Amino acid sequence: MEHSPNSLDLGNGKVSEKKQTNSKFFHKRTNKRVETVKRKARSELRSSEWDAVGYAYQHRLERDMSAPFLDTIERVDGTTLGEHEFRERIEQAGKPVVLTGLTDEWAARNQWTLEKLVRGYRNQTFKCGEDDDGYSVKLKLKYYVDYATTTRDDSPLYIFDSSFGERTKTSKLLSDYSVPPMFKDDLFRYATERRRPPYRWFVMGPARSGTAIHIDPLGTSAWNALIVGQKRWCLIHPSTPKQLVKTLKEERNFHSDEAITWFHTVYRRVISPHWPTDRYPVIHAIQKAGEVIFVPSGWWHVVINLDMTIAVTQNFASVVNLPKVWPKTVRTRRALAVHWLKALQRERPELMATICSINKERGFTIPWDDLREPFDSSSSSSSSSSSSSDETDEWGAAVNTNGNSGGSAKQIQQQPRMTTTTTTPQKYLNCHNLHAFSNGNGCKNGVSCSSTREKRKKCWDYSDAMAFHQHQQQQHSKRNGVETATTTTDVVDGGGGDIGGTTMPKKRCF
Repeated sequence: MEHSPNSLDLGNGKVSEKKQTNSKFFHKRTNKRVETVKRKARSELRSSEWDAVGYAYQHRLERDMSAPFLDTIERVDGTTLGEHEFRERIEQAGKPVVLTGLTDEWAARNQWTLEKLVRGYRNQTFKCGEDDDGYSVKLKLKYYVDYATTTRDDSPLYIFDSSFGERTKTSKLLSDYSVPPMFKDDLFRYATERRRPPYRWFVMGPARSGTAIHIDPLGTSAWNALIVGQKRWCLIHPSTPKQLVKTLKEERNFHSDEAITWFHTVYRRVISPHWPTDRYPVIHAIQKAGEVIFVPSGWWHVVINLDMTIAVTQNFASVVNLPKVWPKTVRTRRALAVHWLKALQRERPELMATICSINKERGFTIPWDDLREPFDSSSSSSSSSSSSSDETDEWGAAVNTNGNSGGSAKQIQQQPRMTTTTTTPQKYLNCHNLHAFSNGNGCKNGVSCSSTREKRKKCWDYSDAMAFHQHQQQQHSKRNGVETATTTTDVVDGGGGDIGGTTMPKKRCF
């Protein structure tokens, strides 16, 4: 059924005609809701500055970006590409490609139109920005579509929602698509949905909206499946210096950190004959509806929408990019690294040799007390505590004071061990300095965690941590049928909470 240009199907079988008023929106509340979101999402802009540059009226950009010669990416039929072939030929080579045919059977190809999404999710809110404190700024879909189909903003609001799959009324979107076979082995899935970083996004935006130049976090790779519209991508080799891909000081305007400004400034330098293509290769792509683009770990990329687009995208850790993901996770998300490593040792033990090699090369030490199934420690770090002459390394394998393995993993597992510990576990003493559990936001002076963190973390009293540690030791002893010899070491707190050179607050964020 066709509707007039001034109408939009808003669900429930009703077609809303645009009212003949001064308002450009269908809904009388849209303007107020959108202005509120704009103030929160970009507080540095006044209302009149959202379209101050006038990008919507400059047609050269759209003409240049749709030029066929700027579509240089390789296209591969994803339906005939096996997982092993993809890993060997594409992922290990670190080569961005467009995969075709993978979305042909998705329900999203029929269900994710503007009218059907508004009909099904009109009153559901989706994230379209963050405020100055890092909180999500959300807007009901009916208001967003009303705004997106009429806006002349230079860099419009962009739905980029990572929690749609966790909310009851929007999680139905998950059933409309499936992860392509070559991307299903996501190692972060072993960290559980609750602990793993945000990794999937429902994406919707009009022309001129997009994502600024960046490298995906934690060394992950990504895939992006476009359902509606067209996107312009520019992918730049990982070796490219940051200063070459960022806007210059004299090029900055109201939207300096937005994709639209990048394509008006840096992009023109990238496509010029003077760009050092031999040293810093560039891949251009126009992604069309139904295509899936693969972005390897480490590649700079920037994306701008050429018209109204709807997409879904996910980041993932794989066997191939693990050597990049693991070091970044240890350095920036220590608590996640500890939990993830335990899960990988249990579910994917064949990866432990790779992780041990990385730890040894980078000097990483991740101690914990309750890893129950040691493996061959010959490739792991020999750093250890000094509580006994026969010590244990970070993997739970016995080593002597010279750092040599005290036996094979099988022998160690079969031999009952006398566990000697102190009542002040190093696990808790070092977590503040190493950012092991608080990610740099440890509780201070005995107060509770900051409000932005406490929903995701749990503060324990030091005494509770001690009790928990001792309980773990007792359970371990019962399972192994041996007595636990515990030596109590007096630790003197020098008034300021200093223990062994490490500041020890009364509480810790885990």
